Amino acid sequence: MNAARPTQDMAFSALERGDFRAAAALAQEALARDSAQPPMHFVAGVAALEQKNPVAAVSHLENVLDFAPLRIPARVHLARAFAMMQRLPEAIAHAEQAQALAPQDPFVQDTAGVIFTDCGQHERALEAFRRAIELAPRHVGVRYNLATAHIAHGNLAEAEEQLEACIGMDPMHWRAHHALSYLRRRSKDDNHVARLEATLQRLQGRVTASLYVGMALAKELEDLGDYAGSFHHLTQAKNGPRQLLRHDPAKDRALFDALRGIPLPTAAAAQGCDSDEPIFILGMPRTGTTLVDRILSSHPQVTSAGELHHFASALKRTAGGQAFNLFSPEDLGRVRDLDWAAIGSSYVESTRPLTGKTRHFTDKLPHNFLYAGLIAAALPRARIICVLRDPMDTCLSNFRQLFAPESPYFDYSYDLLHTGEYYIGFRKLMQHWHEVAPGRIFDVWYEDVVNDQEGSTRALLDFCHLEWDPACLAFDRNQAPVVTASSAQVREPLYRSAMQRWKRYGDALEPLQRLLESAGLHTR
Repeated sequence: MNAARPTQDMAFSALERGDFRAAAALAQEALARDSAQPPMHFVAGVAALEQKNPVAAVSHLENVLDFAPLRIPARVHLARAFAMMQRLPEAIAHAEQAQALAPQDPFVQDTAGVIFTDCGQHERALEAFRRAIELAPRHVGVRYNLATAHIAHGNLAEAEEQLEACIGMDPMHWRAHHALSYLRRRSKDDNHVARLEATLQRLQGRVTASLYVGMALAKELEDLGDYAGSFHHLTQAKNGPRQLLRHDPAKDRALFDALRGIPLPTAAAAQGCDSDEPIFILGMPRTGTTLVDRILSSHPQVTSAGELHHFASALKRTAGGQAFNLFSPEDLGRVRDLDWAAIGSSYVESTRPLTGKTRHFTDKLPHNFLYAGLIAAALPRARIICVLRDPMDTCLSNFRQLFAPESPYFDYSYDLLHTGEYYIGFRKLMQHWHEVAPGRIFDVWYEDVVNDQEGSTRALLDFCHLEWDPACLAFDRNQAPVVTASSAQVREPLYRSAMQRWKRYGDALEPLQRLLESAGLHTR
């Protein structure tokens, strides 16, 4: 009997049940005895990937590519790992190779679609999801992914058809319920309120599912003008995750303080990367960053690269590598003498092949506001635009939004007053960046864009040293895919209905207003 076989079986069993720490430990134990075991490298690689350690994942999975029984899933997971590391060409290449090796496997095609989406290859993602659904028409997860690809491309009728099909196959598919409600504004004659109420009742005790369906119900009730009912369900939906996360605003304040403490070079001493390609569009989420991105990327010399986490990754690599925690005040407090040119060059290079086709590209990750001063130092010729919005509307819109639950950026958003405190910290941090990088950051208010579209657009183009182009006024005709929460709204002309939305909620928002006003932040 092969003595290694029981360990191998236990390792794969741990991997299948999602116990990634146990799987990794068993695989490492086996590899310590004999490193020439492709199955154990596979387990170790997948376990590392699921624990957000793509560097270790790559080192293991590359040992599996010549092992026939696992070479296809190894390529799929390698593609995932490279995408996580923002090494886009390698991610795309491994996804393509996996597709070619398994053209009849719906799950390989589906995963390739996810990877293409992560790499900004949205047309190829849609094609991969369509192929996957041809191969597995009854698989609800594949159908949901196809729906999200249609949303990104503005194919809202096709998306609605796919989401209804998901719910038809699985009436408790909470993600489909949520996405369907946000496709468009609902009316008294066209809504899902009754179905959502019934679904929510059946999901009691399931925190994540109740969050998604409760948010969907709150959104549709708001569409129908029932603001009290909407706010009730919104608060109830977010209460479950809020209790589990136990978010502490003091941690956000410590992070902002640590970022302010990072020493930056003076303008005269700055030795950053010389590229003028990037245009950073940042600010609090739900403030109009996607709108500004669509306006600028409608210019023939600008391509939208979407929301990239690449600058933070370049900073992490230079500051300390895999062990460096960008959300640790202690780690940030030890940052000294960074190689700003290396950070800037690494960032620009990591955006390929999404960029390089036009003179400029936009990076519209809102939370790049955390690093605005560092961006100014690493890329002294980059343009940095901060989008601002009425403080009350900003906080309400963040609280109304369901952000990626697994992201470390949005823990504040499950509590309205915590959202207010986070907004106060954001404004203080941006004031600091303006002081240490004078003239580098251009503030634009969402309300000004709505009230004076042409004047605001001309000011944005002037700041970016771009000539006037009337296409920027017709941003709603921009056909580029959008994968943010504003994917439906930015395909419409400018509208005013989102302004002063907070006033419709009455007394429910008074505590938030008092908090903001105590910090000197008043409604516009």
